[in-house]
Amino acid sequence: MKLTIERAALLKALGHVQSVVERRNTIPILSNVLLSAGPEGLSLSATDLDMEIVDHTDADVEMPGQITAPAHTLYEIVRKLPEGAEVSLSYTGEDPRLQVRAGRYKVNLPVLPAGDFPAMPTDGLSAPVTVDAASLIRLIDRTRFAISTEETRYYLTGIYLHTIIEDGRAVLRAVATDGHRLAMADMPAPEGAAGAPGVIIPRKTVQEARRLMEDAGESLLVQFSPQKVRFDFGRASLTSKVIDGSFPDYKRVIPQGNGRILTADNAIFAAAVDRVATISSEKSRSVKMSVEPGKLVLTVRNMETGQAQEELEADYDGPPFEIGFNSRYLLDVSAQVGAEMIELRFADRAAQTAMLDPVLVLDPTDAASQFVLMPLRA
Repeated sequence: MKLTIERAALLKALGHVQSVVERRNTIPILSNVLLSAGPEGLSLSATDLDMEIVDHTDADVEMPGQITAPAHTLYEIVRKLPEGAEVSLSYTGEDPRLQVRAGRYKVNLPVLPAGDFPAMPTDGLSAPVTVDAASLIRLIDRTRFAISTEETRYYLTGIYLHTIIEDGRAVLRAVATDGHRLAMADMPAPEGAAGAPGVIIPRKTVQEARRLMEDAGESLLVQFSPQKVRFDFGRASLTSKVIDGSFPDYKRVIPQGNGRILTADNAIFAAAVDRVATISSEKSRSVKMSVEPGKLVLTVRNMETGQAQEELEADYDGPPFEIGFNSRYLLDVSAQVGAEMIELRFADRAAQTAMLDPVLVLDPTDAASQFVLMPLRA
């Protein structure tokens, strides 16, 4: 294999694929990137056995061939080369190393046979569906903060992407929850998506797909199967296994008819929560909200660090009540609200137990997103 490629093109392709490679691997070949040179240029592939990213880029190929080299090392080498450099990659078989040249710089890297590199099969995938990139980015950004980090509940460690029929139209919906908060966002279902199997896309796949969407252009292709999902971003593609499990019936926890409605300036609300939470317990991060007509009082009491309180204006005209939340969860939800105002809808039951019911948080300018927060027990 022998080729010449622009440093910027190689760096971009390596940046797309190398992030899937784990820093520590018990299987040496998984630390490598597969380099495949042919008439159409250079193809780069990396995998962790659960996910595979492939990118194609232009190159002047003098001798076609395949070899694998350490992914992170090669990326760092190319990253540190001067801008505008022409990079030469050469592997002849006479020297059991990959030679990388750029100007007067030369380095030889250890290699492993291309035949040992695992390929991820794509059989069983549905026909490609064209999805608006900006809309899918919105679905991911509005929901991924709520993905669970508890590996014991593995079926919550991803985003549940599925199509439903609502009000007579097909909707593509993303849902994520960790049991304490829930995020849900909808977009019109792309043509051909109706009837596709619902899949739970793992957290790492969500992160990598979101990163690649920055270079996807206006649209991308998505394919589904009960076992896998594939995204095509122009010259790059990502194929991943999905989580084998059943996502819980999330509709049961979305409160209906919460009649106590509070609206407040979102930026002022978030800043106030952040300030009072400075002295909160690292474990609970508890903030008490005292709601009265026309105002909201935020209070944190910590036996070790003291007490903080802040009062802010709010649009509310119901009976007064108190309720507690994890401050980090409040800030996470507030960050998803793009409107000037944030709307919180509380249960309107008279009993004190109503203050333990789920709270619905809405963005007044985005009816296709909903967030649910579970209060903290006193």
